Amino acid sequence: MNFFSTTPTTFTEIDFGKLIAEGAWLVDVRTDAEFAEGHVAGSVNIPLHTIPDQLDLFKNKGNIIVFCRSGGRSTQAKAFLDMNGIENVINGGTWNFINQFCS
Repeated sequence: MNFFSTTPTTFTEIDFGKLIAEGAWLVDVRTDAEFAEGHVAGSVNIPLHTIPDQLDLFKNKGNIIVFCRSGGRSTQAKAFLDMNGIENVINGGTWNFINQFCS
């Protein structure tokens, strides 16, 4: 896998509203405590450090949008999932950004 290659789609070209309306699986990778303080309606909480033990949950899903507080953990989650053959993952950045499409 070439981590330095570019993808044909930039973040601003992704239609998050459409993906969510079509049923994208929304995964918040923040801690349980952060999730409890506020989260996107309909999202599931799978903290970043638990993803390796929960890979089966990500299989056979349509589009998956991962997000967190600042975008750092969601970037790590996407990279890890990509390396493990889960290719339909989109980094949504922050939960507040994704939340605007769910209101």
